Amino acid sequence: MKRRTFLTGAFAGTAALAFGVNLYVPTSSIATDDIHHRVLFSVFIPIFLDGSLPEVANHREMAINRTLEAISQSITHLPQAQQDELMELLDLLEGRFGLLLLSGSMTPLLGREPQQLIDMLEFWRYNFLDMLKMAYSGLRELIMASYYSCPEHWGNLRYAKPTFLVSNSN
Repeated sequence: MKRRTFLTGAFAGTAALAFGVNLYVPTSSIATDDIHHRVLFSVFIPIFLDGSLPEVANHREMAINRTLEAISQSITHLPQAQQDELMELLDLLEGRFGLLLLSGSMTPLLGREPQQLIDMLEFWRYNFLDMLKMAYSGLRELIMASYYSCPEHWGNLRYAKPTFLVSNSN
């Protein structure tokens, strides 16, 4: 066997193995899809809601958890095609290969500084590819709509629930 043939075969085998490992999804992670990628959303929430979240740590954590619950509920109300697209995006962001394609770096999102995440999202926002613009818009709209769908966050908007539908019987 020639050295060149051996090296080519070893490279092809390694590439195929790496690709297969990246595509492999253990069965235990299927059950975690039920929580709609909470960890990934918890990384994006402080970025998109900068200035809207409370400054006190306990209140901030409660607002993030409430928003995560609202995101889970919002996802269930999306049309199936949009749910599938969103899950595909989130799966790509959780995998190293997809993260490399979407952000140019294999560093997990949890390991990035907030400014790196902002730069990545701004790159998506102003990219010439409609796919990245749509990914940015979809994540932003889902997070913002889920946060402000909670009545306890309406005070930031100076919004009060309409009272003309409530009967004033005393």
